[in-house]
Amino acid sequence: MVSQHRRHIAFRRLHESLVDLIALMNLPQRDETLMAEAGIDLDRALFKLIVGIRRFGPIGVVELAERAGRDHTTVSRQVAKLAELGLIERRPNPADRRVKEAVITSAGRRITDALEAARQRLVDSAFAEWSDRDLVQFEQLMRRCVDDMLAMSAADKEEGGQ
Repeated sequence: MVSQHRRHIAFRRLHESLVDLIALMNLPQRDETLMAEAGIDLDRALFKLIVGIRRFGPIGVVELAERAGRDHTTVSRQVAKLAELGLIERRPNPADRRVKEAVITSAGRRITDALEAARQRLVDSAFAEWSDRDLVQFEQLMRRCVDDMLAMSAADKEEGGQ
């Protein structure tokens, strides 16, 4: 069994790694490189939202804003722009018709598919020296970590009555 001290060090290093990864993923140059590789000309703010809509949609503006860590009024304007471009559609939520959800269109799907293919090409070099086993194990552990944290977050919301 690992000592409490070693667990504390491991948790601290894991946190530092996650902060470093998030900072790296949020670099404007990284987004620009990805969009250039994908052959896409889209405002960076819209790029991040269309990816979120593809991943989590159909999704309301408030939830999308929370996930993006942005103000919902700003996100609302940006979602309207995505709709103007034909990349998403807005439709009433089946459970609450007052809420409009963003749903990706086929044109939006083509953009996110191009982004995913470009991301794969760009990240291949970062993992070129990893064994298949290491890569699969990393993916499984990362998914487990995220799933456990999501479960904790959901439990916290239930406790708080939200």
